[in-house]
Amino acid sequence: MKIRVMIAEDERLVREELAYFLQKEKDVTLCPSAENGEQLLAFFDQYRPNVIFLDIQMPGLSGIDVARRLREQCSPEEMPLFVFTTAYDEYAVKAFELEAVDYLLKPYDEVRFKQAMERIRKRLANLPVAPSFVQESRKLLIEDGERVVVLTPQSICYAVRVDRMLEIHTEKETIQSRLTLQELEEKLRGYPFFRTHRSYLVNLDYIQEITPWFNGAWNIRLKDGKQTLIPVSRAAAKRLFELLS
Repeated sequence: MKIRVMIAEDERLVREELAYFLQKEKDVTLCPSAENGEQLLAFFDQYRPNVIFLDIQMPGLSGIDVARRLREQCSPEEMPLFVFTTAYDEYAVKAFELEAVDYLLKPYDEVRFKQAMERIRKRLANLPVAPSFVQESRKLLIEDGERVVVLTPQSICYAVRVDRMLEIHTEKETIQSRLTLQELEEKLRGYPFFRTHRSYLVNLDYIQEITPWFNGAWNIRLKDGKQTLIPVSRAAAKRLFELLS
């Protein structure tokens, strides 16, 4: 099993040291690192890491604040494991109140880091398996002006934010809604949809091909009758290929 790990740390040298240790672990896939709590919450929605090495003291939201937010919004299957990191041991009680898998003091010791990784592997081995994409059909009610459109998730090819409206594209029509992209994404949780870009949500079942663009970005061509091209940001590309493989 590949373990998707994210680092949340505001000090660059500390991030790099921890990333160095993690990159030597053969079963670890390292996600982009966050420099503060707000960035971590945004990255979490996109990369869904299994484990977060979370600095307790960060500007803005603290690591404790972020962990509490994720506990509130995640299902048990989606909940990441936390390894809290800090230069001070006074926060240990709060960390373990949040069921942290471990607690590392800075500067890091490689032997102690290895112990944390073994605890992570043991905890992951005992977690319930996240359900695969659901197959049963259900209905979505989407407001489009003065009407309410009934859709099945499988009928949606993609959605895109255009100005202040959300365009939801099916093979037959385009619906305009005042939903946010994040709200639609929540409604479609459990179905094979992926955020390829901050403005696009794509049904993976409609992907025909993926072609390189520039600077590490890609384009998706959909099999939707119009051969629609959808951008894939450089940050989203790695996770997309992992999902498709």
